[in-house]
Amino acid sequence: MAFPIPVAVADLTSALTEPQWDALLVVAEDFSALATEKLQAAVTALQQIDRRIGKETVLCQTDVAPGGRLVLAATGPLHRDYDDVRAFADAAKQAVTQAKAAGARSPLLLVLAPQTKEFAQAQAVAYLGACQALWQPLEGREALGESKVEPVHQIGVVGISSAEADYLNAVEAGKRLARDLCGTEPERMAPRRFADYCVEAFAGTAVSVTVQTDVMQLNQDYPLLMAVARCSLQVERHKPAVIRLEYQGEGPIEQTLLFAGKGLVYDTGGADLKTGGAMAGMSRDKGGAAAVAGFLKTVALLRPKGLKVVAEIGAVRNSIGADAFVPDEIIQSHAGVRVRIGNTDAEGRLVLADLLSHLREEAKTAVNPVLFSIATLTGHAARAVGPYSALVENGAARQQQLSAQLAQVGDVWADPSEISRSRREDFSFIKGRSCADDILSCNNAPSSVTPRGHQFPMAFLVAASGLDQHALASEQPVPYCHIDIAGSGVDGGDWQHSKPSAAPVQALAALYCR
Repeated sequence: MAFPIPVAVADLTSALTEPQWDALLVVAEDFSALATEKLQAAVTALQQIDRRIGKETVLCQTDVAPGGRLVLAATGPLHRDYDDVRAFADAAKQAVTQAKAAGARSPLLLVLAPQTKEFAQAQAVAYLGACQALWQPLEGREALGESKVEPVHQIGVVGISSAEADYLNAVEAGKRLARDLCGTEPERMAPRRFADYCVEAFAGTAVSVTVQTDVMQLNQDYPLLMAVARCSLQVERHKPAVIRLEYQGEGPIEQTLLFAGKGLVYDTGGADLKTGGAMAGMSRDKGGAAAVAGFLKTVALLRPKGLKVVAEIGAVRNSIGADAFVPDEIIQSHAGVRVRIGNTDAEGRLVLADLLSHLREEAKTAVNPVLFSIATLTGHAARAVGPYSALVENGAARQQQLSAQLAQVGDVWADPSEISRSRREDFSFIKGRSCADDILSCNNAPSSVTPRGHQFPMAFLVAASGLDQHALASEQPVPYCHIDIAGSGVDGGDWQHSKPSAAPVQALAALYCR
């Protein structure tokens, strides 16, 4: 699983003449204060004949740059209230795409950013943005060869230390795993092949992997998950798997992170079949599980001390057929809660609820536990907050300002999110309607047109998993944050064709691994 390795470059002047580099990418608001006199003189001369410089990304030929290739990528204004560090990621994507097309395989990256806290990680963000642009789908790499479709093998980042390069290497490795798992078609990444890819990715690392595929055991331990998977059992290769990833850092454990990941490798909608072309792109409904695995990959490489991380991923296919689960069924969750099915296309919350119930049990004896679920859960999240991750937390997490911390660090690292509140209306919405059931999984309208369509599913997750027993006022509160990445999970919003973004791996790594 190759990707452009970040290389720390201490001195630009000497690097410009080193044969290992074959292009220079300059990302800046403008090009009036470059690092060397020769480079500044060359750019000033180029600006006299090309008025695009400073307005758009331009590839120039000059003897000053290695390989004769100079790419000048302007970020645009950075002083407005709404400007943020993503401008550097966007510009770097354009710059590296042009450099690759011109034949560069080993470019230098020079980032000139304002010396403010908002842009403190501009160099790192630019490198990670370049890697996002260079990633190509796993199926393409396997069919054509990685070296052909991804020829850029290293990026020299001017001004970072070796330790910073190691950190970026670990983050990009995690993001790449997340993109591969999320962005791969549903047969290549069927449930057990998803599990196999995880086993391979963590082989020889500090993260242990166990995979449960025994159908009888899964029926006993994950009844809601298995309701979703029920129709898939008719096809051997579509049978489900629960993947457990566990990392324990050196020394006394100071904090425990527990993650539940929604891994719907394909979502037909089940009996409530997706129609009108809405099924295209549903192989990416495993983006939450992919992000969980990606974060664990970053943890495996950085090996933070005093931290324990446990994840459970439900890799499931929501198939349609004679044995599909249907609305009106009442299914008892792992936590003993009777759930009436409102719509079979609201399947992700069923998978997550059982995973969360298991993790909740572990949280009871864990050191400083924090619980997360990550999922491409609702169209409402994409409609409500656009290309941002939506954070919905319980009272214990809000008291710790968990979402606020994640959102703050995400702003600096170009992995932004929006904070939503969990309200009493959300819990009223999912209450059972009779003595036959305890809670309702959802209504029968699209989440995008349902009031509080991405907030009330968090209430369902809390109730169905038993987390309501660990509220802020309880004897044993457990901080819990649900992260809906339906809007942030792909770059550009096209779930069939856009590149997976690996959100929120970048923000989680910055919060817990730096």
